[in-house]
Amino acid sequence: MKQTLAIAAAAAAGVLLATQSSLPAQASTSSTFDSTSNPVLFVHGYTGDATNWNTMAGRFRTDGWPSSYLDQWSYDWRQSNATTAQQLSTEVDRLLTATGAARVDIVSHSMGGLSSRYYLKNLGGGSKVDAWVSLGGPNHGTDSANSCFDTSCTEMRIGSGFLAALNSGDETPGSPRYATWWSPCDTVINPDTSVSLSGATNTKTACLSHTGLFSDATVYAQTRDMINH
Repeated sequence: MKQTLAIAAAAAAGVLLATQSSLPAQASTSSTFDSTSNPVLFVHGYTGDATNWNTMAGRFRTDGWPSSYLDQWSYDWRQSNATTAQQLSTEVDRLLTATGAARVDIVSHSMGGLSSRYYLKNLGGGSKVDAWVSLGGPNHGTDSANSCFDTSCTEMRIGSGFLAALNSGDETPGSPRYATWWSPCDTVINPDTSVSLSGATNTKTACLSHTGLFSDATVYAQTRDMINH
């Protein structure tokens, strides 16, 4: 009898262990990292740096993205966005070489959307980028840029020559998939309608601050699903 109970207990333990070991696979979805996922290049905004993305990059890692596929890139945010775009081009090539991937996904915050759009439109980036994301980007300018005077900041002013050229013709050129997220409570991007682009999937978020856009869990999940489609 004791031997029978021991055998039954061992069998039950084996079933439990098998169930526990299978949980991660069962919990995963088509939106998590797989063989078709691209490396992600994060582009911060004005006065930002690579650490802005710590929360979002951490969530990507939790969802299975290897650290080598998550590039929290930094640049001199005072320089022209056109200069940053040239440096971004070099970084994209470096990331593709390092990972062996064919294309990258770009996730940008605020002004980071301008240099990355310039790269797509003017520097051949369309063939190397699968999905492009703008979180609170001043894609048509913002009045908050009237109070700062770095070259990059003046380019964010409503009606600037930089934005006029960037938005001329097709706002979402080439084959990349474009998506934007904007918050009705973002006091940095004014007007709110500045973020949305013709030809992009434009999403209104909950009442989030400008910096809340890159730390919010819902925005993260939507961004992850969009780029990993």
